[in-house]
Amino acid sequence: MRIAYFHCFAGISGDMILGALVDAGLDWEQFQADLAKLPLTGYELQVKKVVKRGISGTKVYVLAEEGHVHRHLHDIKEIINASTLPEYVKEKSIQVFTRLAEAEAKVHQTTIDRVHFHEVGAIDSIVDIVGSVIGLWRLGIEEVYASPLHTGTGFIKSAHGIMPNPAPATIELLQGASIYSQGIEKELITPTGAAVITTYSQNFGIMPPMRVINTGYGAGDLDLEIPNLLRLSIGEKTDQSGSGGQILDGHIRYGGRGEVQQGQAVMMEVNIDDMMSLI
Repeated sequence: MRIAYFHCFAGISGDMILGALVDAGLDWEQFQADLAKLPLTGYELQVKKVVKRGISGTKVYVLAEEGHVHRHLHDIKEIINASTLPEYVKEKSIQVFTRLAEAEAKVHQTTIDRVHFHEVGAIDSIVDIVGSVIGLWRLGIEEVYASPLHTGTGFIKSAHGIMPNPAPATIELLQGASIYSQGIEKELITPTGAAVITTYSQNFGIMPPMRVINTGYGAGDLDLEIPNLLRLSIGEKTDQSGSGGQILDGHIRYGGRGEVQQGQAVMMEVNIDDMMSLI
């Protein structure tokens, strides 16, 4: 089974996902041809290799001519359904946008049908989300996993004014995920990034046992004191029976088996074949 692991040490955004997918082997020409199946015009895609704190990555730019347009969920569904993309890509893309609408509706005390998408209704966000779905589909990813998500802190500007970071809709999308902040006063997780990763990811923890085939880095816009990159590892899932624990943040963690706090007893079990040969 082919799986993907997103290491979100500098957060996650839609353009960072696209960059990581391209850097990890997504064919750029095929990707552009797939996106051209959407009935959208007025935008241009560009790709560039960049270096963030000494690490090379790929930056994908979605340059849109569109002005400040507000779309509803049904408008975006119409755009996606009118495309000639595969049904799986359509359904998954609509699932991501529906999660966004549910989060926005809860924050603004309205219904998903009445939610006005501001930034995430613009062409670049539609391309980011549908493009992320296309990329994971083209790379044959069957399961997605992610690290705990670095959120950043401080305040951010939005269509509604100054908001605490993470933005209210973003933190709503992150319910159930493992998140943390190391004091960087920047928006490291965007609503599009949060919507994609929480729609796809099986859990948020250490990398599952896998035979890594390829690794890519998707670059963000900002220059930070840490590499502003999203690392994507793609590989074949392996048997978890041989997975061991790792010490992270003062805790012993075992893949898929929860965590053990320091000071607690740990019971370890093992199966031994042919016990008589040991006597």
